[in-house]
Amino acid sequence: MAKDRVPNLHAISEFTPCVAGYAGTEEDHTFACNNLDLYSFTPHAQLGSTTEFGNDIWGWTYEGREFALVGQTDGTAFVEVLPSGQIAFLGQLATQTDASTWRDIKVIGHYAYIGSEALGHGIQVFDLTKLLDTSLHTEPKVFSIKSDLAAHYDSLPLGASHNIVAHEGKDLIVAVGSIPRNGSCAAGLIFVDVTDPTNPTSAGCAAADGYVHDAQCLVYQGPHSEYVGRDVCYAYNEDSFTIYDITTPSEPVVISTTPYYGVSYSHQGWVIDERNQTYLLLDDELDEVYQRGWANDSHTVTYIWDIHNLEQPVLTGHYRSPVRSIDHNLYVHNGWAYESNYGSGLRVVDVSSVAKDPTGGAFTEVAFFDVHPEDDAVGGEATFTGSWSVYPYFESGFIVINSIERGLFLVKYRAEE
Repeated sequence: MAKDRVPNLHAISEFTPCVAGYAGTEEDHTFACNNLDLYSFTPHAQLGSTTEFGNDIWGWTYEGREFALVGQTDGTAFVEVLPSGQIAFLGQLATQTDASTWRDIKVIGHYAYIGSEALGHGIQVFDLTKLLDTSLHTEPKVFSIKSDLAAHYDSLPLGASHNIVAHEGKDLIVAVGSIPRNGSCAAGLIFVDVTDPTNPTSAGCAAADGYVHDAQCLVYQGPHSEYVGRDVCYAYNEDSFTIYDITTPSEPVVISTTPYYGVSYSHQGWVIDERNQTYLLLDDELDEVYQRGWANDSHTVTYIWDIHNLEQPVLTGHYRSPVRSIDHNLYVHNGWAYESNYGSGLRVVDVSSVAKDPTGGAFTEVAFFDVHPEDDAVGGEATFTGSWSVYPYFESGFIVINSIERGLFLVKYRAEE
């Protein structure tokens, strides 16, 4: 991970359009771009962080108001995305124990669930309605881990998790990437029932196939009739793409475990259409590093899976980025994949053609915003610097990007005329 902060960081509070391929003109504040305008940038130091490094990000919307939950190594910052395109810093919730490179946040209803790889951290449960007080716009609050949490789940093995997965259809939180790997849950899917968010309870775990790095859990809607209406998790297990049936969390079943060409570290992925689960995108975090398979020159590769048959998913093709970088987290919204690709920043790819051409031959990059200009002169590098994650689901069209070394970027799509 990145070890050095970027010097001379300062906030950008004015609209900065993407013009002729760049947004901004200042040193350390000029970013290559296409079809994404910069509305604001706020360094981590101005979002309450003393360590000044970021990680995950997620969002929450309440009656038209949009909020970003910004992961940092020492806690979680809360900001409101204003209609003007500016952000209001509302406060920060500290880490439960120690600082950690890894923090992950997901939302069910109006509660945020926050995990970390810090030992003893557990899962913080935070009531997001606390953010609705507009006085926080002028007086940000340091939220207390003792008095401001709705609950604290402390029953994870050693209290650590790498990622948090939200199965909204079942009020189920799934902690993944826990330790130890030789425990009874084998660092697999660990289920937490949050039907009552103020009293989360253990609901079992899936140890089969071992360590799970990340997952997406959904009520299945798709062509495989045997599983319609059941709860499935699409999981990324380092050396495979694995699908689980978790309809009964205390008795989970592995539907399939599939290795693939070029596998180096099956990291994360997302179904292209949650209402018709037929295709899925997967990012492998280390294929660009080791230059394996289709990523033999370190250009970012996104893997395309046909999941019509959950018991026999098929790798049908791949999308290759025009630049070199490592892919980290991707999400799909309305036929576009929003890929947070470390050093090359946010890349937006039109994947709506997948049903007609599942090889990915018609996938097209429609926009990008590069938050890490340091490697642009060499066409990008396979390093763990730049963009950690992105949240593209705000109705307003604003997109938030969490940069590891810099801070929070707020951008919005605008096609060039």
